[in-house]
Amino acid sequence: MPTKTKAKKRNTKKTLVIVESPAKAKTIEKYLGSKYHVIASKGHIRDLPKSQMGIDFDDNYKPKYISIRGKGDTIKELKKEAKKAKEVYLASDPDREGEAIAWHVAHALNLDEKAKNRVTFNEVTKDAVKESFKHPRTIDMDTVDAQQARRVLDRIVGYSLSPILWAKVKKGLSAGRVQSVALKLVIDREKEIKNFKPKEYWTIDAEFTKGKETFKSSFYGVDDKKKELPNNDAVKEILAKIDKKKKFTVENVVTRQRRRQPAAPFTTSTMQQEANKRLGYRTRRTMGIAQQLYEGISLGKQGTVGLITYMRTDSKRTSPVAQAEASKFLHENYGAEYAAKSQRHFKNQEDAQDAHEAIRPTSVYRTPESLKKVLTTEQYRLYKLIWSRFLASEMTPAVYDTIRADITQNGVIFRTTGSKMKFAGFTKVYDNQQEKNVELPALEENDQVKMARSDNKQHFTLPPARYTEASLVHALEENGVGRPSTYAPTIDTIQRRYYVKLEGRSIVPTELGEIVDGLIEEFFPDITDVDYTARLESDLDSVEDGDKNWVKVVDDYYHPFKKELEKADTEIEKVQIKDEPACFNCDICGAPMVIKMGRYGKFYACSRFPDCRNTKPIVKKIGVVCPKCGKGDVVEKKSKRNRKFYGCSRYPECDFVSWDQPMGRNCPNDGHFLVQKKTKKGLVVLCPNGDYKEEPREDQDK
Repeated sequence: MPTKTKAKKRNTKKTLVIVESPAKAKTIEKYLGSKYHVIASKGHIRDLPKSQMGIDFDDNYKPKYISIRGKGDTIKELKKEAKKAKEVYLASDPDREGEAIAWHVAHALNLDEKAKNRVTFNEVTKDAVKESFKHPRTIDMDTVDAQQARRVLDRIVGYSLSPILWAKVKKGLSAGRVQSVALKLVIDREKEIKNFKPKEYWTIDAEFTKGKETFKSSFYGVDDKKKELPNNDAVKEILAKIDKKKKFTVENVVTRQRRRQPAAPFTTSTMQQEANKRLGYRTRRTMGIAQQLYEGISLGKQGTVGLITYMRTDSKRTSPVAQAEASKFLHENYGAEYAAKSQRHFKNQEDAQDAHEAIRPTSVYRTPESLKKVLTTEQYRLYKLIWSRFLASEMTPAVYDTIRADITQNGVIFRTTGSKMKFAGFTKVYDNQQEKNVELPALEENDQVKMARSDNKQHFTLPPARYTEASLVHALEENGVGRPSTYAPTIDTIQRRYYVKLEGRSIVPTELGEIVDGLIEEFFPDITDVDYTARLESDLDSVEDGDKNWVKVVDDYYHPFKKELEKADTEIEKVQIKDEPACFNCDICGAPMVIKMGRYGKFYACSRFPDCRNTKPIVKKIGVVCPKCGKGDVVEKKSKRNRKFYGCSRYPECDFVSWDQPMGRNCPNDGHFLVQKKTKKGLVVLCPNGDYKEEPREDQDK
């Protein structure tokens, strides 16, 4: 009888891959196959303790890291899976924070820091992920140190300033290194607006005719020199020189071709700016949607695919492979004349880290229209913006025929300019300026034209515009404050702290914000100094490049700050935020009501607090009776996300609510109440049911 031989036990151990996001984990596991097991750390697993500073100042600012509360089960799972695994790879995001997360995970799992177990990829696609595992590397400790230095500095500033604000102003306040600069930018702009003195100036616009054709022109100057019109007397002086009944002569006709180049593909800041301008998305919302597109969307039979490259970047560079694919797509779908003749190279800002590519689609063949059914509306709109911007960046310039001519009489010059698109180029896909054609009749030297009419207008110079989220991001980037990953959290923080508020899209400082900024600027001038903060960002970049020691950078910052702290603690006086009288009495105890400042703005409260805790929100009536109950007033309210909406003053008895402002009259077609909606063209009155609309009048904004 033959003897049975035992079959050799197969090694079933898998390779463990640790990423940040659970959504990304599923996608990557499908790409890598059955020999890999992918799990998520769900972001950071270790951080400084919340209850204390957590930094040892006597031991080179050594951070005292602890496991984040609530992450115990995640850490247990990571350890359990690592123990079973054949080997472990760390595939957190390809930026400073991602590198720090990889280092913390390696520490928690007792992995060898010198092992080549770190993989990064700029896009969540099958080819990119598989290729990254062919080139593992060690954890970049210079990058980890740069992130650690930022974290330590932010903790020192935040945990040193906040107690002072609590003691001298009110509890619950906070201050931070980058948020203080952002707040100062907003408040400085508000000061500019308040101190602005309008300057009078005048214009003379005229309409001329050549045969049956008419064209517009504006006063330029006298005797070949440009001349300003500061007042009406200057206008009268010019008009006295000309005779409207006599003909004018066409001179100095210049015709040429102008080529307009496409914009670079998106960086984080330009994506946030354009999404805010074009789509009305706030920075935090834009980054959330972009994260979804990066981590992957289910495309049915194709599985889950990352649709865009990594969305935290300051680089305008794109890979030659992506450029070649874009060129091929353009040749096939638009024609050779629309594809750039050679691969484009856009210049980065001087302080750009250039660690990753610009934001682009992972494949231009995944057009927005082909994905419309699988994307949400907001995903589709942002993806279309990213896709169009990238494709346009690889296209030929738009070409315009332009003409400029002077219309003269007795030395007085009116200048007219016109342009007509000759070739659409990149604007066929994406136009960030939306330039309109201004066509003129054929004008030649010494042509005689008549002035049909002239219009003299008085104007006044306008103050600088308040920041929007888009323009504040631009200002932070332009001044070298913060980095791509910090713009959205910074703006979100100063809004949540009620240091600023949104009025429409404008960012406006609050009284509380002005108090906090005033104290920090007076006693901690370096913290609010834009140039100082920018230099510190540059020092952090040098740490990442291996050129500076992170402890030295922190030390150089801390010692001057420590002296300012000691001075501030003794010299800052208690700031009294006085309650304003509300001019009515408490409906519970009869005591006078007052207006108090809270974390989310002003509110009514009983003056006998804490004996009486009656509070009421401050609501603004818009002068319209509730269209639902007919008894209450329509009032302006704010949602938890600080978005304006309208409701009935009788809530909760009446649950009327509207995002758009009711107009107090009904639709002539179906009787539904009409609302007022702000569009790019102006204020439009329309019926929510869509069967009635009143276009904006030309003079409504004047």
